[in-house]
Amino acid sequence: MAEIPGDRSPAERLHRGSSADLDAILGLEFRVLDEGFVRVVDYMGSDASIVQAARVSYGAGTKRTSDDEALIRYLIRHAHTTPLEMCEIKLHVRVPMDCWRQWIRHRTASVNEYSTRYSLAIDACQKTAHDGWRVQSSGNRQGSQGLLPPEIGARLSAVETQLHENARAAYEDRLAAGVAREQARKDLPLSNYTEAYWKIDLHNLLHFLGLRMDSHAQFEIREYARLIGNEIVSRWCPLAWRAFVDYRLGELRLSRLEVEVLGLILRGDPDAAIAKAEAIGWLKLLSDGSLVASRERAEFELHLLELGVRAPWAPVRAESPNL
Repeated sequence: MAEIPGDRSPAERLHRGSSADLDAILGLEFRVLDEGFVRVVDYMGSDASIVQAARVSYGAGTKRTSDDEALIRYLIRHAHTTPLEMCEIKLHVRVPMDCWRQWIRHRTASVNEYSTRYSLAIDACQKTAHDGWRVQSSGNRQGSQGLLPPEIGARLSAVETQLHENARAAYEDRLAAGVAREQARKDLPLSNYTEAYWKIDLHNLLHFLGLRMDSHAQFEIREYARLIGNEIVSRWCPLAWRAFVDYRLGELRLSRLEVEVLGLILRGDPDAAIAKAEAIGWLKLLSDGSLVASRERAEFELHLLELGVRAPWAPVRAESPNL
């Protein structure tokens, strides 16, 4: 259990790997969305624990913070993950069920969730503001792009409120009639909040944050991830957090094929780059002369855009809506 700052000497606290900044927020609720929250229940380790594990052959290792930071940055830059597993944290989260379904797919944590077989379902649902209804993405079946007009959203939000009220009333009516809790809950909406204790090591937590803080992640889980990273991990292991932000968030990964095509472009040989892209299968044509949609090519073009490089086939590119 994390101790109160000042109850041990600085040397003892460093050896244990505690964090005064994280101790200061233990038990505090950080609000997320409308009814959700995240709070730190307990933790073990800190930046000092990562350094200690990495330098186990050398005892305490160096004493200079700059050396410790350089080591942590090297570990994260080169994906040496075991030392990060020396740090663990336990969070108490309240999260909508649909968001929790994505969250629980990360199977590298220990979880104990609130049970509606034993307890009454939490009387809270995530609500959508009239200007918060997202439009289905045309290019990504699991994503969204843009927002519906507020006047349409107002109607949808009103219907949502009624749906929540009806579902809760039906649930409570079943309980009053003597229906078992495990059955009475079955028609509660996915917007209903659940709670859980979630314990995970730093390596797997950073992997979770790398995926869920990404702009392609669903907005709701991205809000939780941003809070956990910016408000909790940044206090817990600030050196590791800064390295993660610098080397993992917003990183640009290129496959072998992308490196080969990019190399030809940068060497000033666009014809060879186009020939290579054709050989890979990125530039197949339909009968009307337009390019067949290719997710791999589209992702590479986004990489080029980030680098300020123009795709050599761009002038003739006319993406087909088919696929």
